[in-house]
Amino acid sequence: MKLKMHRYEEIWLICGSSLLVIFMLLTGYQTFALGMGPPSHSETIDPQQVDRTAPFDKPGVNKIGDAEYEVVMTLEAFSFTPAEIEIPAGSTVHFILTSKDVAHGFEVAGTNVNAMVMPGYIQKITQKFGKAGEYLIVCNEYCGAGHQYMNTIIKVV
Repeated sequence: MKLKMHRYEEIWLICGSSLLVIFMLLTGYQTFALGMGPPSHSETIDPQQVDRTAPFDKPGVNKIGDAEYEVVMTLEAFSFTPAEIEIPAGSTVHFILTSKDVAHGFEVAGTNVNAMVMPGYIQKITQKFGKAGEYLIVCNEYCGAGHQYMNTIIKVV
């Protein structure tokens, strides 16, 4: 006995399957051709040795080019190190981040910078700060009882 599908069921099945294939192809194209995939966590670090592992043994702001800076930060129990960051307006900043203890969030308010920083992994984010002002950095991933106090400021002068 052969089952016969209703014509509308066939249409929905074909449309649904076609859309699924199209979305998979678009996602693959964006990931591989445009490089828009999530970080692969290919860079790891021993979270117990952060203070003895370069570049995290000397966290801070380093000038690496004309209007280009590298900010090496460690995140731990309700604090960011370095606690204060100051850069000139129009600068591109490359953040290099890791966590010493638990999962933390790293969000620069007013920008598209938003990442999860996991212990044992190195997170890299680049952002251009075009206009002067103060940008609030907050931990947006619950990390313990003092989580609400985990913030700092980027001063763009």
